[in-house]
Amino acid sequence: MKRHLKALLLFPSQSLKKSNKIQLKRKANSFQSLRDREIEREVVYRNPMASSNKQEGTTTAKRKPVFTKVDQLKPGTNGHTLVAKVLSSNTVLQKGRPSSSHILRPTLIAECLIGDDTGTIIFTARNDQVDLMKPENTVILRNAKIDMFKGSMRLAVDKWGRIEVTEPANFVVKEDNNLSLVEYELVNVVEE
Repeated sequence: MKRHLKALLLFPSQSLKKSNKIQLKRKANSFQSLRDREIEREVVYRNPMASSNKQEGTTTAKRKPVFTKVDQLKPGTNGHTLVAKVLSSNTVLQKGRPSSSHILRPTLIAECLIGDDTGTIIFTARNDQVDLMKPENTVILRNAKIDMFKGSMRLAVDKWGRIEVTEPANFVVKEDNNLSLVEYELVNVVEE
């Protein structure tokens, strides 16, 4: 370290040139590694084996949906597929188009009580979903999730899910087990 400082004091122009050369080499090496990474990415994207698999007609097998029951729903879970009957539907929020020049879709939210032979839960239907959730309809909810609202569970289907109206189911809804009436509280556990 001391020798390097002395060299800077005695020969400032030579030591600067040497440090510039080192910096230039480092930059060249970093650019080279970036080019190598880009070439590797191109090789991955232009993999000829990927296109040949599509031409041969090989497809991946689709998974069968696993249907869950209402009493198996837990807070904070998602990806549920279930068959349920719509018992009631109440419109909670209906906003029309604003008078301003912005073009916005009207917002429509309804709370629907749905259930199966194990229990019931409140389903939050939004916009186009409200038309599907008519009383006495039987629906298949795919990729549904549990939202927490004021400490209680609500079932919802977002843009990644799907609602299908199907033929009437032959089960009797168990109305005395409403999971939305159960209040949950978030408790922080301190580990010692």
